[in-house]
Amino acid sequence: MAQTENKHEKKEEAKIVQANDNQTAHQHAHDNKSVSSTEKHKESPKEPKKAQPLRVKKEEAIARGLSLPISKKSSMYICNFIRNKTIDGAMAELQEVIKFKRAIPFRGEIPHRKGKGMMSGRYPIKASKHFINLLKALKGNVIANGMDLDKSRIVICSANFASRPQMKGGARFKRAHITLIAKEIKESKEHKEEKK
Repeated sequence: MAQTENKHEKKEEAKIVQANDNQTAHQHAHDNKSVSSTEKHKESPKEPKKAQPLRVKKEEAIARGLSLPISKKSSMYICNFIRNKTIDGAMAELQEVIKFKRAIPFRGEIPHRKGKGMMSGRYPIKASKHFINLLKALKGNVIANGMDLDKSRIVICSANFASRPQMKGGARFKRAHITLIAKEIKESKEHKEEKK
């Protein structure tokens, strides 16, 4: 019996030794793979990064409001009021209109208002709020297009009729399309000399 026990012990020791050899061989193979993969990374030259396309500076920025629920008439007068002004200046003046501190010049048989160069005017609050949102969008577009915010002016401002849905009773809702376009204004040398 002692001989059979010795045989079993020797077989078990042989199995353990063989298992250890397999593990070390597997580890060496894994180490070789990791080394070879790092060597590959080191040997391969770095590919040059793709140059990002240069942003082309655009000449104008556009903001459009489609089918806004405001009167075309008041939109038209606000357009006349903010044309050729800076975006921030126009927003500040429209904020004053909302607070009843400044009137928008209107034409027709409308009550007279105080203000320089104004005969009659109104305070179109709802339309002013929509215009402020459009001016914020225009300001963002000016910055995104790489234009100078201080030099840009609202060059084109137009209000047109949109399709007007019909109310109950045959009347129609108020709807207007608004287009705002800002461009950078370059002051001429003569104009600068006159200021001095």
